[in-house]
Amino acid sequence: MSRTASVSRKTNETSVSVAVNIDGTGASTISTGVGFFDHMLDQLSRHSLIDMEIKTEGDLHVDDHHTVEDTGIAIGQAIAKALGDRRGITRYASLDLAMDETMTRAAVDVSGRPFLVWNVAFSAPKIGTFDTELVREFFNALAQHAGITLHIQNIYGANNHHISETCFKAVARVLRTATEIDPRQAGRVPSTKGSLA
Repeated sequence: MSRTASVSRKTNETSVSVAVNIDGTGASTISTGVGFFDHMLDQLSRHSLIDMEIKTEGDLHVDDHHTVEDTGIAIGQAIAKALGDRRGITRYASLDLAMDETMTRAAVDVSGRPFLVWNVAFSAPKIGTFDTELVREFFNALAQHAGITLHIQNIYGANNHHISETCFKAVARVLRTATEIDPRQAGRVPSTKGSLA
């Protein structure tokens, strides 16, 4: 069964279109108008092996906030739609991810119950022109609209670019594992309740 989905979302602030293939190879075409964010989304796609086509046009003359948050909403909605009833998935995953001086931990439950635990601090308000507080805004939007419980903790690190990048890469890797089909599940929903919601 194909685990693909497309979502379009239009408001007075942004126009977003997203297409995902959960069982892809990590190929991506991304354009949000925010260079650093595009770089982070490319990491998310590449390391999750989820193919992503993302096109966002937003009110960047105001700031990057609406563009980042609404892109996270649309990606989350597309992932939730592609997963359907989440039958046969591994469901849980956790990982410690190292990048140079930085270590970040991510854990996920693809549960249908959205929640974000964010234990990440940046030492500066910006990475280039990008507001570091928007990293949390993205993951909150993603978790809420994908219907996942997501915990992200930066254990240590000095470079803010590395801290952000390890967040995206660690989340990518746990999403890859948790959304993979577990052959031992034999097509069952991985919950004693019989549904993930």
